[in-house]
Amino acid sequence: MVCLNKPPSPNKGSIMRLHEYQAKSLFRRFGIPVPAGDVAASIQDAAAVAEKLRGPPWVVKAQIHAGGRGKGGGIRLVHSLEELREASEAILNQPLITKQTGSKGKKVHRLLIEQGAEIQQELYLAMTIDRNRARPVMIFSQAGGMDIEEIAEESPELIFRESVHPELGWMPFQGRRLVYRMSPLPQPETLKELMDMMARLHKTFVTLDCSLAEINPLIITKNGAVMAIDAKMDIDDNALFRQKELLIYDDPTEKDPLEQQAEEYGLNYIRLEGSIGAMVNGAGLAMATMDVIKLAGAEPANFLDVGGGASQEMVAKGLEIILKDKRVKAILINIFGGILRCDVLARGVLNAAEKIDIRVPIIVRLEGTNVDQGRKILEESSLRFRVAGDMAEAAALVAEQVSG
Repeated sequence: MVCLNKPPSPNKGSIMRLHEYQAKSLFRRFGIPVPAGDVAASIQDAAAVAEKLRGPPWVVKAQIHAGGRGKGGGIRLVHSLEELREASEAILNQPLITKQTGSKGKKVHRLLIEQGAEIQQELYLAMTIDRNRARPVMIFSQAGGMDIEEIAEESPELIFRESVHPELGWMPFQGRRLVYRMSPLPQPETLKELMDMMARLHKTFVTLDCSLAEINPLIITKNGAVMAIDAKMDIDDNALFRQKELLIYDDPTEKDPLEQQAEEYGLNYIRLEGSIGAMVNGAGLAMATMDVIKLAGAEPANFLDVGGGASQEMVAKGLEIILKDKRVKAILINIFGGILRCDVLARGVLNAAEKIDIRVPIIVRLEGTNVDQGRKILEESSLRFRVAGDMAEAAALVAEQVSG
């Protein structure tokens, strides 16, 4: 998608990401045309779905939470049932490698089998949040089907935007203003369908509390019809209390096991690629702590915000989760004591230490309420915590672990 003022926080826990087949089922509810198709969990299911559809050709699409599926071999056009079975077997039986999954790839558990479409033109259409203007924005481009972020970077003149007033909502003139920037212009009936698609996408976005609703590509078929060939949808998890029917779309198989465990404990944990674990209270302080780790020449292994009101038990659980990551070679605990007092944090760390075999150095920087008591608890423990007086000393101790 085209990122607008994307915040530096890696807080993926702020959204519930849907699979393509789930997003398309919601699109159908709002009258957005999508290809006929169904989901399959096996080669036999895939063949059975295809036999019910018009075709060939059919499209076999891996259902994982990662972009770049086509480049990784996760989207294949097939022209016979034999080709469909071969494609399904290849996708289901080996990890799918994309930029987002990394070199290890990701196991595919489901496929979407769809009718092929006769494509005349590919477009891009999405709604997301413009954080600078604090309102939704409709994004439209004739450069559909391509890496839209690269297009936005290299050729921003190809990306058109219309902000949505929170009280007025999407206005018809905004749709006209977007579609009439196309060159050459499609037929009048196609233009009407495009404007209708924009209005329906806005309704979907607002009604379902989306943070993203993206169609790439949005196609114009050879007979001039408009159709959403792909679908990506993220739901703001802060709104799930009023979108409870969407909870069935949450797929635990797509989550990192440690992230899943943290979610059950109510912890905000994101697993990263580095070797220095981090436990912090407050998202802003967490970002600053990751900067400190990077400035020390290391990479953070996680983002873990235990929250301002974390209990002693939550602190212990957080430390336990960090230590389950085998890549962690040292841990930096950076706490500003306010609601979470420093002595409570210190006791939580010691409680965790009694239950877990801690074999990595733990660097602790405490400041705020009951800081002296907290430091004393840690310094007098048999675990020999490295207690830093300030951020600079904490960074130096991290650098020492990296160089060592």
